[in-house]
Amino acid sequence: MSGMALAALCAAAAVLLAAGFALGRLTARRHGTGGGPGLGLGTPVERATFHTLHTASLAAPPLRAGLTEDTARKAARRLRPLLGTEVFCLTDRERVLAWDGPGAEHHEEWAMARVAEVLESGRGQSVRTGCETPDCPLRWAVIAPLTGEEGVLGTLVAYGSRESAVLLRAATEVARWVSVQLELTELDRSRTRLIEAEIRALRAQISPHFIFNSLAAIASFVRTDPGRARELLLEFADFTRYSFRRHGDFTQLADELRCIEQYLALAGARFGDRLKVTLQIAPEVLPVALPFLCLQPLVENAVKHGLEDSGQECRISISARDAGAEAVVVVEDDGVGMDPAELRRILAGEPGRSPGIGLCNVDDRLRQVYGDDYGLVIETGVGAGMKITARIPKYHAGVH
Repeated sequence: MSGMALAALCAAAAVLLAAGFALGRLTARRHGTGGGPGLGLGTPVERATFHTLHTASLAAPPLRAGLTEDTARKAARRLRPLLGTEVFCLTDRERVLAWDGPGAEHHEEWAMARVAEVLESGRGQSVRTGCETPDCPLRWAVIAPLTGEEGVLGTLVAYGSRESAVLLRAATEVARWVSVQLELTELDRSRTRLIEAEIRALRAQISPHFIFNSLAAIASFVRTDPGRARELLLEFADFTRYSFRRHGDFTQLADELRCIEQYLALAGARFGDRLKVTLQIAPEVLPVALPFLCLQPLVENAVKHGLEDSGQECRISISARDAGAEAVVVVEDDGVGMDPAELRRILAGEPGRSPGIGLCNVDDRLRQVYGDDYGLVIETGVGAGMKITARIPKYHAGVH
């Protein structure tokens, strides 16, 4: 998880606990207790706090999908009982998204007029509604801004029958908690956009020389071995179709290995007996989900440093084994290797350095998806070949 996301989660926890404590005190007073010993989960304050945390946990998933009419309606249904108000309302910058409670027909227009003031100032308000309907309980309203990376996104409006400092504080804290959920949504979207951009960059790095050389190798068999030329052409078509597919950030290990098999078939047509490949794949890890195109670049790197740069015979071994909660994939070659200091500079993304045939790209994406503990582990030295190890969690939130 990135530092920004971790900080946002810590802020969410702090806001939620503050709101839970404030509401717990309010609930305890409503029950005429001072927080003395109780039964079950503990004191009335503790029980109310636990109820607050549980209710907020149910409201969070809709908000993590963004601020829309559907998500606002689902969240409002959970958050209104949390505050115990007559009406709970969520708006964006232009309209009411969700109104939970009575009085919408004669309060929505007034609410949006007040919301406009909050959107402009960025500061919450506690105001008298001025409602002239005799039996309407909506006499006071607390309007709190909902903020995100791009400023004020909308507002939270809580209505009560009278002015209340506790409601003002609680509504403000809940608005801050909702804002944190919306910020986490933006972080998720930013991460997704970044991953998509890096996949596009990786596709652009697929060597034009490899494509040209593959087609040249296929052409060389057209007259001497038409059957093999046809098979290689189908492998080339499947390889490019998979590499440039437009749906999904993740794939199965079995599909990624199939792509590698196609790549090696095309490389073998070019290098012939100079390329020796050994595969050891545990069947139980084949269904594991992993980021799209994160293994093929490792094999392409082995071919480059083992065959193209050396001019000698090269042995490449590819293994995927079960390691409990993880699948461990190792790609190793006996080629020319690399100076470890130069490799560190490449993985750091220093400008002017060799792209490493996607090593930096793959390392970045694995860290973004699984965390810094899951970056590539690379062992190499000048003239000593290269061994790349990737650990893939079998189950990880958001990876499917």
